[in-house]
Amino acid sequence: MSDAGASDPNAVPATPESEPEPEPEAPPPAEEDNGHRAVSVGIIGAGWAGLAAASDLCDAGIEVTVYEASHTPGGRARRVDNHSNASVRPMDNGQHLMLGAYTQTLALMRRLGQNPDKLLRRIPLTLQALDGRFRLHAPRMNAPWHGVMALATAQGLGVGDRLKAIIGMARLRQRSWAVDNTHTVADLMRSLGQTPRSMQLLWEPLCLAALNTPATQASAVIFARVLRDSLDGATENSDLLIPRTDLSALWADAAVKRCNMRYGVKVQKLHLIEGGVAVETVTAEGVDYVGHDAVIVATPPSATRRMLADMQDVDYLLEQLNAFQYLPIATLNVRFASPVRLPLPMMMLHENPARQHLGQWVFDRGALLGLPPVNGEFTIVVSAREQLISLSREEVINGLLAQLGEQWAARSAKPLPAIAAYELFVDKRATFAAVRGLARPGVASPWERIMFAGDWTDTGYPSVLEGAVRSGVKAAQKTLSRLQ
Repeated sequence: MSDAGASDPNAVPATPESEPEPEPEAPPPAEEDNGHRAVSVGIIGAGWAGLAAASDLCDAGIEVTVYEASHTPGGRARRVDNHSNASVRPMDNGQHLMLGAYTQTLALMRRLGQNPDKLLRRIPLTLQALDGRFRLHAPRMNAPWHGVMALATAQGLGVGDRLKAIIGMARLRQRSWAVDNTHTVADLMRSLGQTPRSMQLLWEPLCLAALNTPATQASAVIFARVLRDSLDGATENSDLLIPRTDLSALWADAAVKRCNMRYGVKVQKLHLIEGGVAVETVTAEGVDYVGHDAVIVATPPSATRRMLADMQDVDYLLEQLNAFQYLPIATLNVRFASPVRLPLPMMMLHENPARQHLGQWVFDRGALLGLPPVNGEFTIVVSAREQLISLSREEVINGLLAQLGEQWAARSAKPLPAIAAYELFVDKRATFAAVRGLARPGVASPWERIMFAGDWTDTGYPSVLEGAVRSGVKAAQKTLSRLQ
């Protein structure tokens, strides 16, 4: 569940050929009160990875400058301007769901003075279909019994389906969640004896929610790691955490107050200079170079590849960055003309691609944001459906609204209220595909003073917000160790 935007925020305007480019300079001699030059780190990208790195560096007393092509912090999890009246509150570029196992994200929020208990709606793991065909609920029991009981009492699965699911998870746990790294999630579930019905109602939806990658393509290793962290740790690790505020307000707004922010600045290239790295930016005024002691590149692989293309001895790294494949996410926000609420804050939708019913989840935005009863707002999410790319916006919207109406009618004799407004966000390259065998770079680059951060680095997690935060924290730690 991710961000939207048809244009590339890192696209660089052409540089006028008539203007000579200035030479990169060494880091500027910024001074602290004691007369010593302050250590300067530039961070490219104000997404969750870049701002997590910035926060840790600020804690260490580093002077941090963040370059961000847009004008709002948060990257693919940020607030967007609402011009459609599809909500009475600020909207996001995508609906995000977190887990209680996202320990580093929760710790970062607390360090920034943001209270997760107030800003996130925490509910025990509950998966319930809007049309009533399926329900799974994890009781408050110690691991692994909360998972066992959730599977044993799942409604919509037969006795054989439930028994095989319990046995399959027990086998994984006995193996310490180690799986064949050549397997997809579909391969893994077949090897564990899972039934077609449990695949359709349970494992495939979970795989899409966790990895934003279809089970027939998704890495079994990454999926097993997510299952381990959520089902085999503390009971609260499997809780669902749903934001009660816009995503920038969750913690990004607090993080940027501590940094020197340069919004609307597109970074074109990096240059190695004596004692550090120069950031080359292009603006309407022309080319500019700013020197830093170190730089953390916290942009998507495609933008990172462009910035490094002129560096020497980078063929292998560029091949890694070029190997990433991307999958779309669509988010439809719907505001109703009269009050309406879902039975739960988040519910499952059943897909029917032939009818353009592509939604997998629906969120009760009105309930989550604490809107007055007069406001009914739902958010429908579509993950990893490449069919989105070939459909017009009208086809996507009509298909999702029809799907919502039909599955609502299956559980309620009262029809949905009339729709007052809606807004569709589609990001055709929302997340990388977490496929098997994907070689992901670490945070350390081949150059001493350049580090990487992003959910695409080798975090062990899929393209999720916790992976972004973990990579940012690790990149900050590596930067500090190299600056010593």
